[in-house]
Parts: sequence; C-alpha cells; structure tokens
Amino acid sequence: MGLQTLVKVRRERRLADRTTLETHYYISSLPGSASVLLKAIWARWGIENGLHWVLDVAFREDDQRTRVGTSPQNFAVLRHIALNLLKHESSLKVGVKAKRLRAAWSEAYLLKVLSI
Repeated sequence: MGLQTLVKVRRERRLADRTTLETHYYISSLPGSASVLLKAIWARWGIENGLHWVLDVAFREDDQRTRVGTSPQNFAVLRHIALNLLKHESSLKVGVKAKRLRAAWSEAYLLKVLSI
C-alpha cells in the first residue's frame, strides 16, 4: 500500500475561561477525501477513548498511584491482560466491572476467567 496521505488536523477547544488550539499530524495509507480521513481519525479515537474509559471505570486506572521504576508500565500491562480475559469470558452477561468484582468474590469464577 505505502504512504498515500499526510493529514494535518487543527483542533480548537473552547471552555468558559479559555480556548486551546492543538495541531495533530497523521500519515495514512488511505487514499481519499478529507471526510474519509476524518472518519478514520474519529474511529481511532473512539476506540482509544473507549478503552481508557473501561480501564478507568472497571479498574480505577486514573486513581492508581504506582510511580516507581517500571511499576506503572507493569501494572498497566496486567490491567490490560485482566481486561482482555474478562471481555472474553462469556458466561455472565454483565459489564467488565461486575465481572471483575465477581472474580474477586468467587474463586470458581476467577478460575473460569483465567482458564480462557
């Protein structure tokens, strides 16, 4: 495929007391119009924001206080592994947070999650 497009996106955010401007650059193998490229950029951020939202709600990631050495990265990897295991466990029809709590309360359920 190769490089097809260079994209420059300027974002303006207006709050009550200030306005911020950001410029982001993207490279893409997509040929196409600005609207096609913008949809691809939005889709990528939708996935990214969804992941961070789940990690924050289910694992309270924003409240984590690990700061020394490589512990922040190591714990982030563990949270991602746990998230993937919980998402793939399908016997309960509840959200990730509820599955996480169930795994903490029930050793049988925890073993079911880990055996996936």
